[in-house]
Amino acid sequence: MDEVQTLILGLIAGVTIVFGLPLGRLRSARHSRTAPAVRVFLNAFAIGILIFIMWDLLNHAWETVGATVDKIHDGSGSMAPVLGFGALLFAGLGVGLLSLAGYERWLTAEGPIPLLGPGTMAADELTLRKSETKSDSWTAARRLALLIAVGIGLHNFGEGLAIGGSAAQGKIALATLLVTGFALHNATEGFGIVAPLATEQEQPSWGFLLLLGLIGGGPTVLGTLIGHQFTSDAVSLVFLTLAAGSILYVIIQLVAIALRGGHRALLYWGMWVGLVAGFATDMVLTAGGA
Repeated sequence: MDEVQTLILGLIAGVTIVFGLPLGRLRSARHSRTAPAVRVFLNAFAIGILIFIMWDLLNHAWETVGATVDKIHDGSGSMAPVLGFGALLFAGLGVGLLSLAGYERWLTAEGPIPLLGPGTMAADELTLRKSETKSDSWTAARRLALLIAVGIGLHNFGEGLAIGGSAAQGKIALATLLVTGFALHNATEGFGIVAPLATEQEQPSWGFLLLLGLIGGGPTVLGTLIGHQFTSDAVSLVFLTLAAGSILYVIIQLVAIALRGGHRALLYWGMWVGLVAGFATDMVLTAGGA
């Protein structure tokens, strides 16, 4: 399969993320009693999806480390690859999580970060530094949506590597299966990106939503192109763990917001529905033997 055909596959897999983005413009009536409940449910739904994505990322990352451990047991490997891949795994997780935590701390105007719920502050409690940059005019909810898009973009880059690698090896059926599964899965990721925007009274612009879609879905195409050229377990591991660490940060943020919103029953139901959505779409890949 040539590069153009491979890129088309990557585009198909990545573009479906935009299907969930229009949800960010939906607003309930200002005085509606159901509005807080809807926000809690959507937020919890996003948490469920992100928990599944983080599990999926760490599962794939550990497969690389586990394979090197298995080689020690059968006598075909040494400890060096285990230590190397293990270091990449821990470093990727640390950078993905702690760099965003450091960025959050930089955004606070002064003093330590106030603790709430699981140990983080809600999006609407961020006191942003005064700056002349345009990005500082964004609300905390939009910043959080952007961080979610970045985390999912890192995740989708890894998916693109898988698509490009299988296409380069001539495994057309596998590449097609991967595209189908990833396209279905990415369609749910758009909901996770825009969930924080439900707390805002003002609708986000279509341009902003498309920017989020580009950040979240665009790396699928880039990963497909790179994966078609070469494959590297180390590179894949780094992006998998960076994505897992950044998504863990976002999950903590969203849980903090959810705990402030009341409606605990909806919180649990929403998380369950999100997990079901994530695992159900992943079953497409598993059923096909991918």
